[in-house]
Amino acid sequence: QVQFVESGGGLVQPGGSLGLSCAASGSIFNIYAMGWYRQAPGKQRELVAVDINGGSTNYADSVKGRFTISRDNAKNTVYLQMNSLKPEDTAVYYCNVVGNLSYWGQGTQVTVSS
Repeated sequence: QVQFVESGGGLVQPGGSLGLSCAASGSIFNIYAMGWYRQAPGKQRELVAVDINGGSTNYADSVKGRFTISRDNAKNTVYLQMNSLKPEDTAVYYCNVVGNLSYWGQGTQVTVSS
């Protein structure tokens, strides 16, 4: 069984910042990728950022230069620092951890609105 603790979502004004964190625990082995996806109302879930083996990162073009992904392997935790937020960043953000299997967090709402 795998458990996730996600935190950091909320309401922020355009141009503001938020930090997300996702801690995974339980039967996850050989973790090599940790990432964040998001899903806005009426849209498909999309990749936001992923860290592969702690050495390679990929970002969606829409967030490059504004979002930063990081991870703490000792804590099985992945972070997402989001700066210069825009209304179009509004979505439910899900963490994803890939090891022996692919696991998803429960999601946290991020709303960017004035």
